[in-house]
Amino acid sequence: MARTREFDTEGAVSRAMELFWTRGYEATSVRDLTRHLGIGQGSLYAAFGDKDGLYWAALEHYRTTLAAAALRGLEEEGADARAAIRALLTERIRIAVGRGGQGCLAVNAVCERLPEDAATRRTVRDMQDASREALAEVLRVARERGEIAERHDPHTVAAFLVTFLNGLLVSAKITPDPAALEPLVDVALATLD
Repeated sequence: MARTREFDTEGAVSRAMELFWTRGYEATSVRDLTRHLGIGQGSLYAAFGDKDGLYWAALEHYRTTLAAAALRGLEEEGADARAAIRALLTERIRIAVGRGGQGCLAVNAVCERLPEDAATRRTVRDMQDASREALAEVLRVARERGEIAERHDPHTVAAFLVTFLNGLLVSAKITPDPAALEPLVDVALATLD
C-alpha cells in the first residue's frame, strides 16, 4: 500500500519558490530543497517528479499568487490609470529590492534559463501576456476618459511598460535601492502625456 504524503505540498511549493527566488535554479540543489522544506528526497520526487517539477510548481505558484495580485490593483473599477500603474510599478520595485535585491522570480528565471528552456519561456510569456493585456485595458479606458493622450495605442504603451518593468526588475538586483529606482517610474509615466 502506498504511503500517504506526510507534508503540505502547497506550503512546500511556497517555500521552494522562496528558495529558488533568492538562490536561483542552478544554485539550489535537491539537498538544499529537502533541507529547506524539511522533507526527504523520496518525498520530493514522489510529489514533484524531480527538481524541475518542483521548479515549475514554484513558478506556477508565483504566477497565481504574486503576479496575479500585482494585476488586481489595475482592475479596480474607476481607478485613475496613472495612479494604478504607479502603484503596480512601485510595489514591484519594493518586492524586487527585498533580501538584498532578489529581483523577480519570473525575470530571474528568464535570465537564468533561456534560451535553452522552452517551458520557462512559455510560462513567463504567459505571465507577461497577462500583464500586457491588463495594462492595455487600463490604458484603453484611460484614453476614452481623456486621462492619457489620444495618440497612444494602448497595446503599444502596455508592451513598453512591461518591457520597462522587466528592465527595472533586473536593475533592482544590481541596485537594490527604491530611492534610486522609483524616480524612473515618473519617466515611464511621462510617456502617457
